Amino acid sequence: MKKTILIGLFFFALSTNVQAQLVKFGIKAGLNYANLEGTNIQTDAITSYHAGIIAEVKLTDGFSVQPELLYSTQGATYKNAGIELKNELGYLSIPVLAKIHLNKTISLDLGPQASFLLSERKAFNVNNVETFEFAAVGGLGINLTKNFFIQGRYVLGLTEVSKEAQTKNSVVQVSAGFTF
Repeated sequence: MKKTILIGLFFFALSTNVQAQLVKFGIKAGLNYANLEGTNIQTDAITSYHAGIIAEVKLTDGFSVQPELLYSTQGATYKNAGIELKNELGYLSIPVLAKIHLNKTISLDLGPQASFLLSERKAFNVNNVETFEFAAVGGLGINLTKNFFIQGRYVLGLTEVSKEAQTKNSVVQVSAGFTF
């Protein structure tokens, strides 16, 4: 009986250790270079930020899935009669990326992103801003050490920010993070 319990505890401890190696959690933050695409109005990009938490679930040696929960600010500026007007949209973004590990250092990151509008600071009027956005994400990740990484990605909005303005978000993101 004692032997069975000890063997069971050994396999439980072993499986817990293996499970911990398959899932890594972390934090990340970085810069956004965001603009609105598809409008007849000439807009200029804004520099903003994103920050949040990540999890990386290793499925095989060359493939993992990385869901993220980020706060991301996006938008654009518009010049009217020499006055610069700025529209900044704050989103709760949830990308779920397939990470194809090209080697131990570099990964190709691809996947969808759902975003929910949380805040809107505007100096010009974008009528009827949509509260949900769907986007496609693609980029590269580089592991600098076992725990530190940097990422670069492009987020292409697939749904319109505002149906009246017929614009979509376009964002270049550069970030750094730490996993534990």
